[in-house]
Amino acid sequence: MTYDELIATVHFDDAGLIPAIVQDASTQQVLMMAYMNAESLRRTFAIGETVFWSRSRQAFWHKGDTSGNTQTVTELRVDCDGDTLLILVNPAGPACHTGAISCFFRAVDEDWVTG
Repeated sequence: MTYDELIATVHFDDAGLIPAIVQDASTQQVLMMAYMNAESLRRTFAIGETVFWSRSRQAFWHKGDTSGNTQTVTELRVDCDGDTLLILVNPAGPACHTGAISCFFRAVDEDWVTG
C-alpha cells in the first residue's frame, strides 16, 4: 500500500490523529502506543522509521532521535474500521522512556481481571 492509498483508507479523529500500536516484528510483543497524523505517517514512509505526533509537546517525534532506540518499520497494517494502525518494527533498544522493553510492563491485579 502506498502512502496515498493509506491516507485514503485511514480515518483520523477530530484532532487529525490516529492511534498507532507498535509491535516487535520478531517477538510480536506490543511495545507502545502513540499517535500519528498525516504528516508523521508521510515522514515514517519517507525514512522507514517511526515518527509520531506528540500531543503534549505539539511536535513531531522521531522515535529514538535522542535515545538512539529507533524503530525500523517492517510492516504497517490498518484495522478493519480504518481508525487504528498496527506498526511492526525491528526495535534498536527499549521502546519505553523508563528503559523497559515495552511500555506495557505493569500488570493489573489478577483478582480484578478474573472478577
